[in-house]
Amino acid sequence: MARISLPAAINEVAARDPVLAWKLDPPPTARELAPLGDRFRPYRSVVARYCWAAVPLFRRGGTDPPFGSTWSAARPTANGQPGHDIATRQGKPGRENARVQQPESQSAGEPGRQRVVVIGGGFGGLQAVRKLRRAEVDVTLVDRQNFHLFQPLAYQLATGALSAAEIAVPLRWVLKRQPNVRVVLAEVTGFDLERRQVVLDRLPNGRRGATLGYDTLVVAGGSQYSYFGHDDWRSRAPELKSLAGAVDIRNRILSAFEAAEVEQDDERRRSWLTFVVVGGGPTGVEMAGQIAELARDSLRRDFRSVDTRTARVLLVETADRILTSFPPSLSQKAERALEQLGVTPLVGHTVVDVDPASVKIRSGSGEIEDIAADTVIWAAGVAASPLAATLAAAAGAQVDRAGRLPVTPDLTVPGHPEVFAIGDMVQVVQSDGTIALLPGLAPVAMQEGRYAARVIRNRLRGRATRPFKYVDKGNLATIGRSKAVADIKGIHISGFAAWLTWLLVHLFYLIGFQNRLLVVTRWTFSFFTRGRGARLINESGANGTAETHRPTRESRLPSD
Repeated sequence: MARISLPAAINEVAARDPVLAWKLDPPPTARELAPLGDRFRPYRSVVARYCWAAVPLFRRGGTDPPFGSTWSAARPTANGQPGHDIATRQGKPGRENARVQQPESQSAGEPGRQRVVVIGGGFGGLQAVRKLRRAEVDVTLVDRQNFHLFQPLAYQLATGALSAAEIAVPLRWVLKRQPNVRVVLAEVTGFDLERRQVVLDRLPNGRRGATLGYDTLVVAGGSQYSYFGHDDWRSRAPELKSLAGAVDIRNRILSAFEAAEVEQDDERRRSWLTFVVVGGGPTGVEMAGQIAELARDSLRRDFRSVDTRTARVLLVETADRILTSFPPSLSQKAERALEQLGVTPLVGHTVVDVDPASVKIRSGSGEIEDIAADTVIWAAGVAASPLAATLAAAAGAQVDRAGRLPVTPDLTVPGHPEVFAIGDMVQVVQSDGTIALLPGLAPVAMQEGRYAARVIRNRLRGRATRPFKYVDKGNLATIGRSKAVADIKGIHISGFAAWLTWLLVHLFYLIGFQNRLLVVTRWTFSFFTRGRGARLINESGANGTAETHRPTRESRLPSD
């Protein structure tokens, strides 16, 4: 086979792609390209990738950004005019001058292309959007927040190990290189499945009741913590599912230590230094371990009037063991590791009331103990997003006790094959009528999001898709410094090896090279210095101020 020189390869690619043709001066002739023939065809796709990045370097000395953040190589529409997602430079020969314009209509898009609307920028929704980047569709991502939160590391934000910008990335930044996607900041309040419209509210311009049309809809509303009918506990025991909740918890934890520093009454000081974590799942275990490390390592030299090592951390779990999704042997190891850190696991106990300054806990024997504690963190019970009930009402379906919407094996709403529902807000009903037991974990939502995108692509090609099947890659839970447990394909790991595995897996799934670099730098610094650099009390936190949740008490500062 004859060799192909790089200039000839560039000319071949440019001749086949009119977007690149203007970058070559002079343009290649047919006679120059004739010797290549069909021998170049097997390598065209590979060479094209390198040529697309290399041509700007040859042409303008690297000033044009390859795979440009301000450029897009979208094809012209059927009428020969650029679509709304095509942007070209001003004054370039052979190209029409156009700018990226936000269409006036919420449902505007390139003529003849499928309109896909994805609701929710979490793990499932974001995976669906990113896997449609090469499909002949126009995607609109709707979320009430402008960022994607990496929830598995939210507890580290709540304990000052990481800052908000390191675990949350703007959705527009994530999708800036995907020209067939636009992001709409709004809250979804309703569905019109007959007209194929989504009702939007609280748009940034103040508009309410706007409608967004679609051909295919993907709803990934996620979940929230359930307070088991005691919604009044929500203000006293914040949850760890949101960025605002994590910041609020950080404010409460750090404020508790500050209050203990100036408190002279011993009983009140013990109350300030008592932390109750409700829920013995991975989130609760990780949270309890981090609070214990914060009190015993990071803060012990920072205060003068209080010994933070006397802090009491209680982990309350209704079941007979913590980490019930793990094998019993790993649960026992995790419990021993927590006890070594100073955490007191209360298995077989249930929280029956949460007061502003105390928690009532019922033991397995039925006795109720009133524990003075000013900081309570909720990590128990998961309920589906309210969007599941809204979508079920529109589709004439019923939700289960946890508020989850039943979907078919291809993750579509019964009777509406154009509507996908994924993530923690659904339960998959198999063809034989049984319900697939899927854990409420990020990997499940991510696999469902990728599957929904694959079904959409296959439908455009006229292909069938097999029913969704979750591939369980294992469970991980970190407990503290160099302590973790892992269940990977039946292989049980604990200690430092599991902790290192946990670090690598979370770094891999964290979005953005910059965030990975910042997080690994933070972790390295914390490991060697036992410090936490994000211990800030945000005065404009989730509740307006850092002290709105605190009861008012009279006290005096310690005398000099």
